[in-house]
Amino acid sequence: MTASSSPQIATRPPRNHAATPRASRPRGLYDLTLPELEERLVAAGYPAYRARQVWGWAYRQLVGDYAGMRNLPAALREELATTLPLDLLTPVRTLTADDGETIKTLYRTGDGQLLETVLMLYPDRATVCVSCQVGCAVGCAFCATGLMGLTRNLSAGEMVAQVASAMREARQRGRALTNVVMMGMGEPLQNYAETLRFIRIIHDLDGLGLGARRITVSTSGIVPRIEALAEEALPVNLAVSLHAPNDELRSRLVPINQRYPIAALLEAVDDYIEKTGRRVSFEYALMRGINDSEEIARELAALLRGRLCHVNIIPLNPVDVLPYERPDPAGIERFANTLRAAGIPTTVRYSRGLDIDAACGQLRAKEEAARQAS
Repeated sequence: MTASSSPQIATRPPRNHAATPRASRPRGLYDLTLPELEERLVAAGYPAYRARQVWGWAYRQLVGDYAGMRNLPAALREELATTLPLDLLTPVRTLTADDGETIKTLYRTGDGQLLETVLMLYPDRATVCVSCQVGCAVGCAFCATGLMGLTRNLSAGEMVAQVASAMREARQRGRALTNVVMMGMGEPLQNYAETLRFIRIIHDLDGLGLGARRITVSTSGIVPRIEALAEEALPVNLAVSLHAPNDELRSRLVPINQRYPIAALLEAVDDYIEKTGRRVSFEYALMRGINDSEEIARELAALLRGRLCHVNIIPLNPVDVLPYERPDPAGIERFANTLRAAGIPTTVRYSRGLDIDAACGQLRAKEEAARQAS
């Protein structure tokens, strides 16, 4: 099946809701770097070493509140709890699947917004999938988050809080968190400044100490920001949500392609590879009768051949209100094998947590619907 003969794709314009005023979203401890915390405490009359004590409790011991920071003066703990809260996110609901190996948590922010985080435990690693926005403005045709439009960006601290919470959960299960992927709700490169601050905080050796190669930033293809990221001294993994090998099909699936078509996107990707030396992942949500034919697989192989990359096929995690389905197992393997036969490194990543609405935005959408109905 060619792109031009593929079934009608349900497109929708991105929706942007008014952003919540910044003043109503207080910054917390997780928003600060260690030097910023030291400066703040010294200005308040405390010795600089108190900042490192706070930092150790928050990032090494992973305490969830200041009351647990036992070697701090009570006055300092009380002041910090008021001026630099730790509890930026409140758990609303937690669902577990895959024999306890996939844990999805719905959080509420201080201004009442809802977001999702997923912790995935594998034999050789533990990965947290982090949200960077409440909703998303990109409006990919098959994505539950895109149905919501964009409400607001998350702060770096709200993103760090998701990682710290996942670390606590993993530690309780006798595991260490090894990887962070920015593949939850939102487009990280449309929240660029806070995304970079988040990465630098969790990368800090005095804090969580996550190596840049254990952090993955996923993007729908915001070309100027990919170019900017290539200039940062942070060789994080880059994952590009491609989903189609030609502009006609990709523009229907990923509307941002109309602004940044594939040729421009691949030029930015090539620049990223050259400047960082990092292999780039191309994410490919495989949908029955849409982008899963052998012809499209061959076109994709021709597009990517010769690049330092691999293709990560993700059989679609269906969304009830959207008309897209995952191919059958034989179709998935046929598509993957066509790429492999053409010399394209390819993996198939089956969605986890199908029974707990693990696709981006599904749990939030159900919670919002229930809240409106009550």
